[in-house]
Order: sequence, then C-alpha cells, then structure tokens
Amino acid sequence: MFVEYSGIVNIDGPLIAIQGVRGVSFEEVVEIRLDGGERRMGRVLQIEDDIAIVQVFEGTSGISLSNARVRFSGRPLEVRLSPEILGRVFDGLGRPIDGFGDIYPEVRMDINGSPMNPISRRYPRNFIQTGISSIDGLTTLIRGQKLPIFSGSGLAHNELAVQLVRQAKITGENQSGFAIVFAAMGVKNDVADYFKKSFEDSGVIDHVVMFINLASDPPVERIVTPRSALTAAEYLAFNMNMDILVIMTDITAYCEALREISSSKGEIPSRKGFPGYMYSDLASLYERAGLIEGSAGTITQIPILTLPNDDITHPIPDLTGYITEGQIVLDRDLTQKGVYPPVSILPSLSRLMKDGIGKGFTREDHSSCSTQLFSSYARVQDVRALASVIGEDELSEIDRLYMEFGRAFETEFITQGMDENRSVETTLDLGWKLLGILPVGELDRVDAETLKLRYPGYQEGA
Repeated sequence: MFVEYSGIVNIDGPLIAIQGVRGVSFEEVVEIRLDGGERRMGRVLQIEDDIAIVQVFEGTSGISLSNARVRFSGRPLEVRLSPEILGRVFDGLGRPIDGFGDIYPEVRMDINGSPMNPISRRYPRNFIQTGISSIDGLTTLIRGQKLPIFSGSGLAHNELAVQLVRQAKITGENQSGFAIVFAAMGVKNDVADYFKKSFEDSGVIDHVVMFINLASDPPVERIVTPRSALTAAEYLAFNMNMDILVIMTDITAYCEALREISSSKGEIPSRKGFPGYMYSDLASLYERAGLIEGSAGTITQIPILTLPNDDITHPIPDLTGYITEGQIVLDRDLTQKGVYPPVSILPSLSRLMKDGIGKGFTREDHSSCSTQLFSSYARVQDVRALASVIGEDELSEIDRLYMEFGRAFETEFITQGMDENRSVETTLDLGWKLLGILPVGELDRVDAETLKLRYPGYQEGA
C-alpha cells in the first residue's frame, strides 16, 4: 500500500522538502503528482528526522507547497535492460528517445551498482586497438583500464570520441562480443545530433548504446546519466559476457551539476566551490571498470574532461588523475599547428600499458619502439628551446636531426585523418621509420638485437 504525502515545506531549485515521512530510504524513487494531472520523477537525496529532501528530475517549475502530492515507491532508481538496448538511444534516466518504442526488460538494475570486490578483480591484460597511432603506440589502452582524456574548450575531443567509437576493436577474437556504451552529459543539441549521425553514417550504431543528457535538461538528470550508462555496461559485460568500452563526455559538466546540487543542499564547499566528497563521488563512477574473476566480460572506461581554462591542476582532472590509470592530454598548440588528434605525448601516459603490449599482445618490439619515441621526442623539446635562443642555424648537426625528427613525428605519426584507421603494426613500422632519421648511436633505449631487426638500413657502429 502506497502512502501519499502533501506536506511539502520547502522548494529550493531542483529540491523539495517533504515533512512527516516514515519508512523512507536514501536513493528511493519518488513520484510527484500535480493537481493538473502532471507526473514527475525524483529520488530521495537526504533524510533528516521526518524530513526527506527529494531531487526532482524534471525541475520544480510549476510546483508549489500546496499543489503537489508525493508518493514514495520503496525501490531505488532502476534501468530496464535486455539485449535489445544495443543500437538504441536513451535519455539520462534510461528512457528510450529514439522513437523505436520501449525496452521489454529481462532485468531491472539499480543504477548505483555494486562495488567490485578487490579480491575478485582480475589484472587487466590485452589491449584495445583504437586505430590511432598516438594512443596505440604510446599510451596503449588496456582492456579493463580507466584512461581519461584531458581536453580543453574548443579542442577536438568530440571528433576523437567519434573516431574511437568507429574504430575501437579487440584483436584476435570474435568481434561480436565487443560493444560500446556512450554517455554524453550536458551537450548541446547540435553536438548530440553530431554523435548520433556520425555513428549511424559509419554503420557502428548497432553495437553502440547511447545515453544523451542535453544542456537544456535538468542538472539532476546529469548526475544520473553516467550511472545509467555504467549499469547498462555492467549488464552487457557480466550478464552477457561482452567486452564493453564506456566513453563518457563531459565529466566536467557532470561535476558542475554536482556542485550545483551541493550548493542547493547548503553543503560547505571545498576547492573552487565543489563538494568535499567529489573524490569519492568520481571514484564511484571510475571504479566500476575492470575485470572480475569467473566472468569473461570486461568494462573499459574512457572519461573525457574539458579542463577549465586549460588548467590541469583544476580539482576535476586532479582528482581524476588519482583514481585512474594514466591520461591522454590534448594540446592547444598542436591544434593551432593543424595537428589532429592533438595528443600531447610527453604528459600522456598509460600506467597499464606495459602489461598489455609485447609478444602475444601487440608485437615484441612495441615497448622498445614506444620508449625510444618518448625519449627522442623529449630531446626534441630541449633542442627547440635551445633553437629559440641561438637560432636553428647555429645548432649542431645532431640537433638539426632532432629538429627534423620532431617535425616528422608531429606531421606523420601524431597526425592522421579522422577516418584513418591504422593497425598497431602500421603504427610501429611508422615509428621505426621516423627513428631512422636519427643515428643508431642516439637510440639508447633499444637493445642491439631489436635494432638489427627493426632499424632501417641498420649498420653496426653507425
């Protein structure tokens, strides 16, 4: 038997306070019925004595202290899931918005999920090929990893996200067991249309599940969107034994919604106005990636963050860096040079890369090639700094070769077309071709055996 409450005592932004409640639980779903017959959804955010604070998903416009009744459902917010979700588009609450009708669920799952028992986790192995040289070659994405992309306003992170969805695949296994869950938070209508049209035109929509939260949608829904997407990913991975790649953009919009809700609740702010619990809140999202013993399914995450004012020390990327296993950093200077994707190599890294590359995974020379490319490109930055002081004409012969290597590395290795899908073998071969610009004596990160096999025109002692 359901009890309806009419005791709304306060309305503040997207929050309403109901007095006199009993037996109500945290995260419980709420139905608000207005006098005109309109129904809205909400969830319990906070409970103090007999007062429940409820987030209203559709906003509180039109709600007064006397024109609404509140009914508590006795269950948490759930999404309806079945194999039919592949190829479908949902809003942040998991409701279909593509015009193809409702989902007939096999299960209903709580969007808050359950934390993975650390003892039950398997160590991530095997790589996911993205077809992008700067990622596959130097910051390799490993199955079960959390690898964020740090971008800036106006950079090509949306284009990169689309390319990742189009090209990402697992190698050496049955491709039918791989799918992508794509969550967009706080995006404009034209960006949402760009994502959908790109996936449809490229023919990958059939193995993509999309969750779209628009900038015009309530901030409360933005908080729920990544949790709905991750719940769908968990169903596909651990109920259907699939390998799932979750791409979430933009985590900054999510965190700003979190700050807005926290301010409405009157909580004491922390750095830059964000709530003090933002670290644990982000961890509750990121830690839902991984591999579990006894399950063939995997969840890999690529969260995308736009850095406010390009500040990598901002609380959002700062806290994200503590939780995740590396980062891919996009660079504004490379963008201005016309480089796409504008991946800044030196601050980018993949902490799990070493365990998913090499013989049996990619190629036996992968580690040597990537390490030497990093080292040589780092030397390029020193030479460029010197050239800015004394002029390039005054550089030594070897320094001029490094300048040539740096230009070729940016224009041939990092730069590639938005539709260009390179295999890992192509990427490594290209890396060795560029290292051939430098004398053998400069390649101090590669053993002699690998040099003999891979260095173009190798001559011992050259």
